[in-house]
Amino acid sequence: MATVTAPAPRALPAVLKHRAVHKLLLLAAAAAVLVPLANARWADGTWPTALTVDLTDPLTRASDWIVDNRDSHPLFLYFFGHISNAVVLSVRAVYLVLLAAGWAGVTALGALVAWRVAGVRLALGTAAAFLTCGLLGMWVPTMQTLALMVVAVLASVAVGAVLGLAAGLSDRLDRALRPVLDTMQVLPAYAYLLPVVMVFGLGVPAAVLATVVYAAPPMARLTALGLRGADKEVLEAVESLGANGRQRLLTARIPLARKELLLGLNQTIMMALSMAVIASVIGAGGLGDRVYQALASVDVGAALAAGIPIVLLAVVLDRVTGAAGSGRAEALRTGAAGGGGTSATPRTGWAYAVVGTLAIALAGRLMGRLDWPDAWVVQVAEPVNRAVDWMTDHLYSGVPVIGGTADWAAHFTTWVLNPVRDGLQWLPWWSVLLVVAALAWLIGTWRTALTAVLAMATIGVLGVWGPALDTLSQVLAAVAVTLLIGLATGIAAARSDRFERLLRPVLDVFQTMPQFVYLIPVVALFGVGRAPAVAAAVVYALPAVVRITTQGLRQVDPAALESSNSLGATAWQQIRQVQLPLARPALLLAVNQGVVLVLAVVIIGGLVGGGALGYDAVFGLAQGDLATGLVAGAAIVCLGLMLDRVTQPTERRTKKGA
Repeated sequence: MATVTAPAPRALPAVLKHRAVHKLLLLAAAAAVLVPLANARWADGTWPTALTVDLTDPLTRASDWIVDNRDSHPLFLYFFGHISNAVVLSVRAVYLVLLAAGWAGVTALGALVAWRVAGVRLALGTAAAFLTCGLLGMWVPTMQTLALMVVAVLASVAVGAVLGLAAGLSDRLDRALRPVLDTMQVLPAYAYLLPVVMVFGLGVPAAVLATVVYAAPPMARLTALGLRGADKEVLEAVESLGANGRQRLLTARIPLARKELLLGLNQTIMMALSMAVIASVIGAGGLGDRVYQALASVDVGAALAAGIPIVLLAVVLDRVTGAAGSGRAEALRTGAAGGGGTSATPRTGWAYAVVGTLAIALAGRLMGRLDWPDAWVVQVAEPVNRAVDWMTDHLYSGVPVIGGTADWAAHFTTWVLNPVRDGLQWLPWWSVLLVVAALAWLIGTWRTALTAVLAMATIGVLGVWGPALDTLSQVLAAVAVTLLIGLATGIAAARSDRFERLLRPVLDVFQTMPQFVYLIPVVALFGVGRAPAVAAAVVYALPAVVRITTQGLRQVDPAALESSNSLGATAWQQIRQVQLPLARPALLLAVNQGVVLVLAVVIIGGLVGGGALGYDAVFGLAQGDLATGLVAGAAIVCLGLMLDRVTQPTERRTKKGA
């Protein structure tokens, strides 16, 4: 008798087996229950007033209490007061030393240090950079910025090295510090200004401490990375010789981590310069203050005269510290020891540099030439402003066929920024939270999604839901343009060695420029408004996106490319079906970095008419309205945290590729 077998159960479609689909189905089930309840309770779609907490009164009272007790309360007298006084005295001491050395001594010192670290070419470039600062009439502001930088960098390196040392030697501290440092590195620079202003008031102490908090995380992370990445065999050999923990640290771990430590110094210096310039809005003075005052009066010529020294300082500091970390200085010392350098030993070379600097500074003092001569100043503000006036008359509007820059800005605002902003503000608040949860959970874990949703909900609770969505619309528009241009440029650079070589120096310069500087050319070209803020954000974020994309595509396995070639794939098919899929982790990192960098400049765009949260933060700082400023700053922090979480895949997610 024949047996009848039951039909095999039908397998689920492949799409239903995907982890992302499971997440979406769970989220849809939760939404099916929660959305009707939320819609029935709050039908108008705007963030409910009942879920808003008004912090104006408590923050105003706290601000008033701080102002009233800053000169009498023991906490300020014996703790914050001592810190403030130490910062002021340190900055003033460095500033007086720079002034005592005179323009010739400072220029000689910079050139001789660059010569010892990176060679004659960079020494000449460093000297030219300092002389240009004087020619532009910005010698004193440059020295003010340098004095603040020296103190801030020394403090940042000390704090970062201690934290990095602790994280590098202790797994528990590393796990505790990692999320804190991750969060600190994705926050816009503006978010650091408001808390220190509340405690220290406007002035140099607040600027220095904000710079330290902003610039210390890279040093901490790279120090920990270097200590943890030390060669295990070397450490075992040192331990076998009977070295204790302190000896292993000083003779093995730290020397082996030299490259990472110098890279951390480079990153700390660059971030400190960027923050020191931005901190001009809270009384830091120096070059940043000149740019800030010029932008406030839309004086593009004066802003450019102060912006050029900032760029030159950034390029020089980046090249010198980069050369020290890349082994160039070691190569020079080796060459010198072998007879091919300019001195017999490294110690003799540094002695020559110190003696030369002292001799030039003393000669300048004896000749009465400490201050940069007024007769040597080249006035560039007036001709630049005339050029801007000509552009306003001839290029802003009415240009045949292509229109003018003002027309482009107006069209971008009308056709892109306004629809995106109106669309976001039209969406019910719960739908925005749902989209955020979906994006964060798809790319990460439920913890990632929960963090992103809580950050976005906090914005609503703070009562700035509308301005936050306005800022978000600018970020989304800028990120779309950045990715469109950046990915196309990165693909072209990955496919062409010649194009990549031509692009590299341009990207180098753009990546070293502080955020503040990008506002100057866009104001000259587009005036003020949201479109110029978006344009500055695009230009600032492009270099990182291009570089990460190029590197990711170039690291694709050559065997995969050869296999596709053997199958007759065209160049476009190779890019679309081989390189882009295999470079997915790098492309996701490019998106994440693009979003974080765009947000940083969109916030600063409040200085040039960007509005929204950036304007609230600027208004709060300028008017002393710390309630408005702190609420906007907290919302900026939450927005940055949310955007980071919805664009940063977790390690587990990237490894599984699900």
